[in-house]
Amino acid sequence: MPISLLPSFLLYCYVGAITPGPANLCSLSTALRYGKGPALRQWRGLFAGFFTVSMAAVLITYFLGTVLNQYVGLLSWVGAAYLLWMAWHTLRSSAGPEGRAPEAPGFLSGLLVNLTNVKVMIFCLMALASYVLPYTGSFWSLLAVGLFLPFTGPLANLVWLFAGTALQRLFASRRRAVDIGCAAALALCAASLVLPH
Repeated sequence: MPISLLPSFLLYCYVGAITPGPANLCSLSTALRYGKGPALRQWRGLFAGFFTVSMAAVLITYFLGTVLNQYVGLLSWVGAAYLLWMAWHTLRSSAGPEGRAPEAPGFLSGLLVNLTNVKVMIFCLMALASYVLPYTGSFWSLLAVGLFLPFTGPLANLVWLFAGTALQRLFASRRRAVDIGCAAALALCAASLVLPH
């Protein structure tokens, strides 16, 4: 990637990482509901999942290259369906009895969120296909960018996690409203994946 594209690449990484998506909303929701400790355990899984997806994207991009572009539209629809399922699950989780708190999510739930997170898949594939492949097909260049990417999304997850921790007391009595807001944000993410821009 030419140095002149570095500001554009970093802006792409920032916007892709900090905007609401399944992992960010999951971090926020877990921190609001269970506090910092369980949210950090889940975050470790989010990081591992993001890293795994990023390395898979490096291999896929290296071996398939530009052939991949024809499948991005299909991934968008799959991702939208997944986000709508997460929104429904978020709404359902707050509809249960207030006295019983479900078990706090951990490493495995965080890992599964990002292993199935189409936003992360598309983010990594597009970063590699748009900022590396047009300039070099070198595996080492793809790997270097692929190793950088897991430090974008998971760092943004931490921002959302600590925001949730800071706001936990404020929103404790408004759990249903927070869950509705998170579900609505997930539905908006789903719509943005498939509706024309």
